[in-house]
Amino acid sequence: MIMWGLVCGRLLSGLFQKQIICPRALNKTRRLHGPVRWMATRRPAPLLRATPCRALIDELIALKAYHLPRNSPVSMRARMTCEDGHLWQSVSHYHTDEDGVVDLTKHPSVGGSYVGCEPMGLFWSLQPAPGGKQSLRLRKKHLETPYTVDVSVLEGHISPLNSSREHELATVSLQRWYMVPGVRRIEIRQNRVVGTLFLPPGPGPFPAVLDLWGMARGLVEYRAALFASHGLACMTLAYFDNKDLPGPSKRINVGDSYFKKVSTILPTPAVVIIVYLLTIFYHNLTLRIATSLSVNPRCVVCINGPFCSMNKLFGEDGENTDEEQKHWNINEQGYVSFRDFCLPCNVPPENFIQIEKVRCPLLFVIGEDDLCCPSIENADEIERRLHTAGKPHLFTRVSYPGAGHLIEPPYTPTCHTSVWASQPTQSMIQWGGNLKQHAAAQKDSWPRILTFLESNLRGEDTA
Repeated sequence: MIMWGLVCGRLLSGLFQKQIICPRALNKTRRLHGPVRWMATRRPAPLLRATPCRALIDELIALKAYHLPRNSPVSMRARMTCEDGHLWQSVSHYHTDEDGVVDLTKHPSVGGSYVGCEPMGLFWSLQPAPGGKQSLRLRKKHLETPYTVDVSVLEGHISPLNSSREHELATVSLQRWYMVPGVRRIEIRQNRVVGTLFLPPGPGPFPAVLDLWGMARGLVEYRAALFASHGLACMTLAYFDNKDLPGPSKRINVGDSYFKKVSTILPTPAVVIIVYLLTIFYHNLTLRIATSLSVNPRCVVCINGPFCSMNKLFGEDGENTDEEQKHWNINEQGYVSFRDFCLPCNVPPENFIQIEKVRCPLLFVIGEDDLCCPSIENADEIERRLHTAGKPHLFTRVSYPGAGHLIEPPYTPTCHTSVWASQPTQSMIQWGGNLKQHAAAQKDSWPRILTFLESNLRGEDTA
């Protein structure tokens, strides 16, 4: 047995020795047969890259996948869990090129959540995932944290409704923020005013913007944080359904004096804010401040809203928000539209804002598929009245076919309908908007708004 083991060992040793090639022998082989070429038999692993992987919500993120099967169908999928724990998802179909690459800045989607060359399509087409709660509105609450989005490239053209057979080739995780590092968030609880002030990085001085949200309940901060990230001091103000404000929840329980106080509490002595530069959102309230109070804003931006309402204009006692239901339009699904509630032909003359008194430039952003408000009809009437008053130069209108009511910063999901917070959960409110056209309106209108603010807020004081 021992002898047999020695024989086997010598045989194996001889076999292994035959595989060893010394450098001298290798050089001889090269002389006889040419240079030795080493060839990889395996291709690199698929790679998905996001540039940048950390960005503001309104910044473009370039997505590009490498080392994929050539000229083959693949799917791109984005997934995100919102702060309320709901999963949002978008899926779109692509074909790799001859190099095995998919570049969302160059290549078109051929199906799925959107079609065409849409570099940020995976983000603005995000919707509640199949099987989850539908008709949600995405609104950021905690600005100290980002939205984290996981983007994957999958083999083949998958259906969003069936993920049982999916094969993930590569994935990347990225962050989308509303607030850049260095922005300061200051809670305002002074002289009975409730709000939040966002200051850009640096010592200032900064132009000041007041951001109002219509009938949004509580204190909505994310757009104000984004304004501050673009160099504008911005205060968002609570005036409806906030625990720090008195009165019933279904009323605006503050009056004119409340809004006059805003300019008295800005700013602290350490930071210089140009307080007379004021821009406000929400038409009735916005235009009342611009025409009737002693605030003297430098300019006004209005996004989809009326300058008249069936509700009486408030003074010092606030405004009742219990609308007359005879002007509600309810479709077969039970979804509510308020378009008739603010139609100029339905509103008593005493409930019109005296727009003729305005002294500052107005920018109106209009979604032509607005199902919540007759924005086109109100803009037409405002334009007519300013022309009659000899002030047509103060009015600028930007109108978007297919866009709905909720025109927000770029690359945020479109909300066509959502749960009506002040009613039972079965009630839904219609906002309108075609997915792709609404996304285009958000992308185009946001830089227009920023440019309008910059051109009017950073000039010489003419007040």
